[in-house]
Amino acid sequence: MNHPRAKFIILMLVFVLTAFPAIAAEYPSKPISFVIPWPPGGSTDVTGRALAEAVKKYLPQPVIVENKAGGGGTVGPSLVVSKPADGYTLCSLPAVAVAIAWHMGKLNFNPIEDITRIIRYTGYVYGIVVRADAPWKSIQEFVTYVKANPNKITYGSPGVGSAAHLAMEEFSFLTGIKMVHVPYKGGAETNTALLGGHVDSVCDSTGWAPLVDSGKFRLLATYGESRPPRFSQAPTLREAGYDVTFPSPLEVVGPKGLPEQIVQKLHGAFKNAMGDEEYQSVLKKFDMPNLYLNPEDSEKASRAEIKKIEGIVQKLGLQKK
Repeated sequence: MNHPRAKFIILMLVFVLTAFPAIAAEYPSKPISFVIPWPPGGSTDVTGRALAEAVKKYLPQPVIVENKAGGGGTVGPSLVVSKPADGYTLCSLPAVAVAIAWHMGKLNFNPIEDITRIIRYTGYVYGIVVRADAPWKSIQEFVTYVKANPNKITYGSPGVGSAAHLAMEEFSFLTGIKMVHVPYKGGAETNTALLGGHVDSVCDSTGWAPLVDSGKFRLLATYGESRPPRFSQAPTLREAGYDVTFPSPLEVVGPKGLPEQIVQKLHGAFKNAMGDEEYQSVLKKFDMPNLYLNPEDSEKASRAEIKKIEGIVQKLGLQKK
């Protein structure tokens, strides 16, 4: 046996095991990059920037936001998973968009096994809207009509395989209604289509909110666990008697193998930042709720959501071949 070599290996192991806690204790010693996988100006970007600004109060180094848009929110996470697991590159993860892309074979990493979850902080509110002059005053009236007229009513969404598309299809599976899906490139196009009478309804996140406020659209129901304060007049689907919710959370994540000491330090800082008054005011502006979960609960919830999404993707025939 090569005793000098064995001693060297043992010494190196001792060094790593003793040095590692010290490195974690000094973290962060340089600025942290926080990747937002959407262009500047949207709800994900603005709320993410507000959170990054708030978290600076609880860390000794600045958090620098970088926009890495593309791939329906998947380009940014794809870049982050390849970075060193040292806590200096984090990402705002649109969990459902990433899960859908993975099941459709459009993602180069596993959204459970290849990342480290730090915190779940907010998410999007999805709703079903129609024009204000539409004959349906409630979601129950809408469902009754669609059941009696299969494949006669259209709905717009931000695209095939989008979270809004899957949300509406899950609702259709549950109620037995059959609608015609009309995909668009984004929320602005879906709103224009509904205003112009090119579709009968829209399922999307709250890009429709100003048009509901102005009286041009009617909100029939939302998909969350509770009613958004701004739209308390409309029930959730579950309140209306349909056992369906469709959470679309945002999470702070890092590369796989992020040290536990660093995870806990970041989690504590981001949790404190979530209580920041200015951050809360930005969430309210976009009707986005607090969806706090710690790393363990976030992973548990994500596993369940990914499994659910797999079933919907398979029913729609969108799964990877």
